[in-house]
Amino acid sequence: MKTINTRKTIRKYSDKPVSDELLNRLLAEAMRTQTMGNLQLYSVVVTRSAEMKEKLAPAHFCQPMVTQAPVVLTICADFNRTTRWAENRKATPGYDNLLSFLNAATDALLYTQTFCNLADEEGLGYCFLGTTVYNPKQIIDTLKLPRLVMPVATITLGWPDENPPLTDRLPLQSIIHSETYTDYTPQLIDEYYAEKEALPENEEFVRINHKETLAQVFTDLRYTKKDNEAMSATMLDALRSQGFLD
Repeated sequence: MKTINTRKTIRKYSDKPVSDELLNRLLAEAMRTQTMGNLQLYSVVVTRSAEMKEKLAPAHFCQPMVTQAPVVLTICADFNRTTRWAENRKATPGYDNLLSFLNAATDALLYTQTFCNLADEEGLGYCFLGTTVYNPKQIIDTLKLPRLVMPVATITLGWPDENPPLTDRLPLQSIIHSETYTDYTPQLIDEYYAEKEALPENEEFVRINHKETLAQVFTDLRYTKKDNEAMSATMLDALRSQGFLD
């Protein structure tokens, strides 16, 4: 079976170290991923020390794997390096704008996914932390990221010390649109979400949160409008402070 079909998020890691040789090989191999204009608009901050992991943890809501994992990788959208290169080669850069951030963020996320694929093949475990875009300013300050560098992804990495079950996925037809986008009717929503909503663990999730539907758990508790708006404002402030917005 292909590794992609057994991919699991790993939050618990053994004490076995991840060698510099292995880590650097995977980081180097991941550089063969696609990149806009062959500019490689990303940088990776490698965190191994307990002290620095403790400093990073609050930005990720103190999730235990941040301090327990042997390695934490913060992948950044980076137009600083390209800008410095241009300035030192008699060129005039113009990358202090939203489009440049989106290009660099795309590069960084492509690199992140390629690295994850390579880590899978080595038997390493990892967890992608969505909290990176919730508290970017804390990460920027902790890692001393300069102007035109923005954190977009964090990976905790190590050898697995757990074997969690596979998480569910929507059916293929729910994401495929032939030729043009076909909007979702109530009937299609019922069809595509039926299996997910009927899973015992999701039914229990609804029950313990005292909600009527699984969707309400997400809208009312996990990803609320209030939180999304507050974190959007935080993200915009960070983009301004890093020079990507006026």
